[in-house]
Amino acid sequence: MAINNNLIKLENVYHRYNITRDIFTDISLDIVKGGFYFITGSSGSGKTTLLKLISSALSPSNGDIFFLGNKINQVPKNELYKIKRQIGFVFQDFRLLPHLTTYENVALPLRVHDKNEKDYKKDVVELLSWVNLEHCIHTYPNYLSGGEQQRAAIARAVVTSPKIILADEPTGNVDQSNSSKILTLFQEMNKLGTTIVIATHDEKLLSDINAPIIEIADKKINLNKRK
Repeated sequence: MAINNNLIKLENVYHRYNITRDIFTDISLDIVKGGFYFITGSSGSGKTTLLKLISSALSPSNGDIFFLGNKINQVPKNELYKIKRQIGFVFQDFRLLPHLTTYENVALPLRVHDKNEKDYKKDVVELLSWVNLEHCIHTYPNYLSGGEQQRAAIARAVVTSPKIILADEPTGNVDQSNSSKILTLFQEMNKLGTTIVIATHDEKLLSDINAPIIEIADKKINLNKRK
């Protein structure tokens, strides 16, 4: 099924956590290849849920989600990893592995992709330097501050140059200087063709980039394209 220039398409999607709590009712959304989007909404409105639906971490209760024209709910579970490998996810709770150093956490997606360390070590070190973590290469997550863990999680998400990066409040634990640098990193990735979707309540972030906003309210979404 051809989906034009869409990377992701949600079609009449419903999602509920239980029989009494609907999160989304009949939402549809097109995310184009190479686009840059923000997701906004009040606390508990469903920003994280929407990211998880887009990433295939959650399946919709009803409706269809497409990735590059493939209906995700029709992809066999043993083949779903091929889609997930093309998605970088920055989780709000970081999810760094405590037994791995910062370098090892960031390099992990490359190892999972069977890459040879001699081919990626320099790039990983340069990326850690870009997010101001060059002094933490051999440090374990428990010894990093919240902001340092956040930057490590972002570096891990972008290291494989995925087709799309989904970021859940990526500047929530960093100061303004590092927030600007993180935003620049996302912009540079976007210029190279990576689709970016950021869930945020950071008004400065929203004002710094005139990107479309996916607004969530009352179990519905509205795409504000902003001109």
